[in-house]
Amino acid sequence: MAFAQEATQRPNARPTAQTIAPVAPVQPDLSAIRPLSRTPGVVAMAPRLTVPSAELRPTARPYERPELAHGAATDPQLRAEQDLFAFSPTAPALSERPTQRPAAIERAAQQRAAAVRRGQVCGDPAIQGEAIGRVNGRGRCGIDNAVRVRSVAGVTLQPAATIDCRTASALKRWVTTGAQPATGGQAASLRVVSHYACRNRNAASTGRLSEHAFGKAIDIAGIGLKSGREITVLSGWNSSRDSNALRRMWQAACGPFGTVLGPNANRFHRDHFHFDTASYRSGSYCR
Repeated sequence: MAFAQEATQRPNARPTAQTIAPVAPVQPDLSAIRPLSRTPGVVAMAPRLTVPSAELRPTARPYERPELAHGAATDPQLRAEQDLFAFSPTAPALSERPTQRPAAIERAAQQRAAAVRRGQVCGDPAIQGEAIGRVNGRGRCGIDNAVRVRSVAGVTLQPAATIDCRTASALKRWVTTGAQPATGGQAASLRVVSHYACRNRNAASTGRLSEHAFGKAIDIAGIGLKSGREITVLSGWNSSRDSNALRRMWQAACGPFGTVLGPNANRFHRDHFHFDTASYRSGSYCR
């Protein structure tokens, strides 16, 4: 009995199972747990602890954004980063505004535009000339609403050609898509050897009337360049220097014009191109 009393009075005595008080489990601080890779369902965080993955979505890490001001973010490392603005410290803070054009230049430009409008025919500023109306001729010859064309798309006709508007428009299209590309944009003039003329085909004494008799045709023998040199159909068609350019021009005319004849067509066209706007059911006739 004395021994039992002594054991209960000793301060360091080991408690029995009946004397141990229950201890509540410590819940982890979820905000301090670094999330693992998200997987469908749940994410295992610790033994016997599961947390829904929707509650552990990581947020974007904050990063420093440079101020969008003059002289900001000039550090080499910042300049190498994508999606960051970098400004040179020597760049001007504001760009200079251009000075207003002098009134004399404005007036000169307006006068040139007005002159172009006055000189246009067929309702196209790129076709310059004058309207001459009805051209009468013997028999069936003649032109309704004829125009005398001095230039098309900035290329001068020497001499001016009397044709109708349909032929003038086709000529402008050929200059822009054929003559200019073939010469590298250097075409300056066209040497016209025939336009309106009341005659038969190939100037024969008999036969059908030529399209020239209706103002629907134009014959071109040479293309003058800005350098002053002229490419002629007669001497250049088979030459090593101009053959390629002339053949490109001939090919480009098939489409804008209904009939395209050149040196390979016959002996009557060995020195010029014949273009006309006759219509054929089978399309353009090109030889």
